[in-house]
Amino acid sequence: MSKLSHVNENGEVQMVSISQKRTTDRRAKASGEVRFNEDSWRQLVESDFALKKGDLISTVKLAGIMGAKQTPNLIPLCHPIALEKIDVKIEIRESGFLITSEVSMSGKTGVEMEALTAVSVACLTVYDMCKALSHDIQIQNIQLEHKSGGKRDFTR
Repeated sequence: MSKLSHVNENGEVQMVSISQKRTTDRRAKASGEVRFNEDSWRQLVESDFALKKGDLISTVKLAGIMGAKQTPNLIPLCHPIALEKIDVKIEIRESGFLITSEVSMSGKTGVEMEALTAVSVACLTVYDMCKALSHDIQIQNIQLEHKSGGKRDFTR
């Protein structure tokens, strides 16, 4: 197993130094799913995704963008970085949504945590806005799909 970068030689938590890294274009894409029971999904579709709390789709997109921007405040060892693009998409599927986020910037550290946070917050916002219909809402399969621009690229 490779050495964990956030743990020093004494086994203590540390923030990784990026001072010697070179600036490159960094990109990451993440995805997650939200699934509903049949009755709740029917109600959502019939309402055209307009709820008492507001327009579901617009609110979820905005929440995902805000979530990405708050990543270093939520994940203790993430560096605060100047994100250049955050795109959150919601695809309507049978009985739920596929939510994806794509984040990019030019810098010394990657943006996969920001992409994952965007999807996580977007999925949680769907739950928050729809829980009045039912608590039988499943958030599933939050995962990194792709990252590029650092030491190692990754594609699922």
